[in-house]
Amino acid sequence: MESMRDINRVMEREIAKGSCPLKLDHVEFGDYSYQEIMSQEKLFEVLTYLLRIGDFKQYAGKTILNNVYMDLRWKKPVFKRTETAMERNNIFATIRRYVKKLKPQYNGDVYLETVRCYFDIPKENLEKCRYTYQGNETYAFIMSDKYIMALYTHCLVTRKAVATQGVQIKGFTEKEYGMVRLENVGDVLFQALLWDRTKREGQILCTDFCSIFIL
Repeated sequence: MESMRDINRVMEREIAKGSCPLKLDHVEFGDYSYQEIMSQEKLFEVLTYLLRIGDFKQYAGKTILNNVYMDLRWKKPVFKRTETAMERNNIFATIRRYVKKLKPQYNGDVYLETVRCYFDIPKENLEKCRYTYQGNETYAFIMSDKYIMALYTHCLVTRKAVATQGVQIKGFTEKEYGMVRLENVGDVLFQALLWDRTKREGQILCTDFCSIFIL
């Protein structure tokens, strides 16, 4: 992975070229963060939802093009945007084969983690990004592929850093704290940064960074 200094330099260059100056402010955990996946059927349902395919293809709006998804290439994770449902179906097929190879037991060993990433943006830039889609007010951010991948890297690095920060979250069990600290987390089956789930909370924007773990 490139150094964060190099990644930040890339972001500054892309802003100069016209990318929206969105910056990661912080990440948060909450009562929404951990969902146990208790069967292979449920796992595949979660994957099809995150990828907006199959029974969930109706959620594939224009802004899905900005989502960042984990794929596997030569058994190694790669992260990329997709332009078509066919690409996302191919990712699903690859992850499905990977799941069958790993053979999870679904006895408390598979979890979906949802971390909320909060982004800051100058108010004048935010107003330029507002639009209405299917009757709902939302936001579309003009960002280059390099800029989106840089933001994804910031989310990934910040999430990993939380593991050593001793954060306290009301209502978390010891097992959930263990996942926050990435203890006993074995394989990461899948990850996605869902820009099409972006919401506004005051003067800040948030979206979901999702990971599926095998403990």
